[in-house]
Amino acid sequence: MTTAKNKNTPARKRSSAKKKTRSGFSRFQKFSASALAAALASFQIASCSFNPHWSLGQLGAAALSAIHIPALESLRKSGWPADTGNTHRPAPGHAGQGTASAGHHRPSGTTAGQPTRTAASSATSFASCPQFFPGGRAPSLQVQPQQRELCFSGFAVLHSGLTKTPVFVAERLNRQLLLQGQGLQRTDKFYADARLPRMERSELDDYKRSGFSRGHMAPAADMASPEAMAQSFSLANMVPQNQVHNAGVWAKVEEDTRKYALRAQGDVFVFTGPVFSGPVQTIGANQVHVPDYLFKLVYDATTGRSWVYWQANSADTRMGPPISYEEFTRRTGMPLLANVHLPRA
Repeated sequence: MTTAKNKNTPARKRSSAKKKTRSGFSRFQKFSASALAAALASFQIASCSFNPHWSLGQLGAAALSAIHIPALESLRKSGWPADTGNTHRPAPGHAGQGTASAGHHRPSGTTAGQPTRTAASSATSFASCPQFFPGGRAPSLQVQPQQRELCFSGFAVLHSGLTKTPVFVAERLNRQLLLQGQGLQRTDKFYADARLPRMERSELDDYKRSGFSRGHMAPAADMASPEAMAQSFSLANMVPQNQVHNAGVWAKVEEDTRKYALRAQGDVFVFTGPVFSGPVQTIGANQVHVPDYLFKLVYDATTGRSWVYWQANSADTRMGPPISYEEFTRRTGMPLLANVHLPRA
């Protein structure tokens, strides 16, 4: 019996040593995983300032799948990281749920705020600034990649990160607002809109020595307050515009629109934007697209009348008769007045 006991003693020692080794390796695994997770978290915090769409869950999963560390390989085989069922699904209120995208907060009131909707959402809503649309309802347009809603004090912008220009800019004009803004000092302080990710916006350097003007879509002269005036110089409200056209015929279009709003009995809603139809021409390092045409859709909410100025972005453009709203939608595919009742022609 003594001999048998002595024979088993080394086996127990070996087994104990084996457990100790496994335990130590497990601690190393956990330490490696924790260190990597901490590094990823630090990287995420720094990265969010450049791209608010990155999430730690997605970034971590991508990074971990590309890293091969023995301790981590062993943990993967045991099911780490655990799949909780929401690794790749945004939480309610985040992008993909038809609300404001993750990392962006809607502004309070009617002043300038963060982008409120991206391509993860199904349609435009401008829930933070409905006052710029007829009946307080924005047109329900399918949101394309890298499109974002921006609310300012005096206008709203659907911005495209692909063209680095607005898709359209919406305003509400009336006699009271225009009289209130008369005599305001033009600021002329253009600025890149920091609410847009760097890869989706134009910069001041893009326009330098380009030969194009920074053409307002919502004109500075339409603004009713110093704050709105200053915000109208955001590059999110600009397109590269031919200098002669900007200072000449297009300036007359803007002036005529204001004159009409001063005479109107109520609100006049205006949609302005670029049209890209030919070979792509760009300016600057950020490749800001140069539009082939510009449009200005005017809708009188009191009479139901609407018309559209449609002009080539060219020095030789002449003032011509406006086109109908029906012709505009045929050319652009944008039913900007879909939420209002239009009288039959």
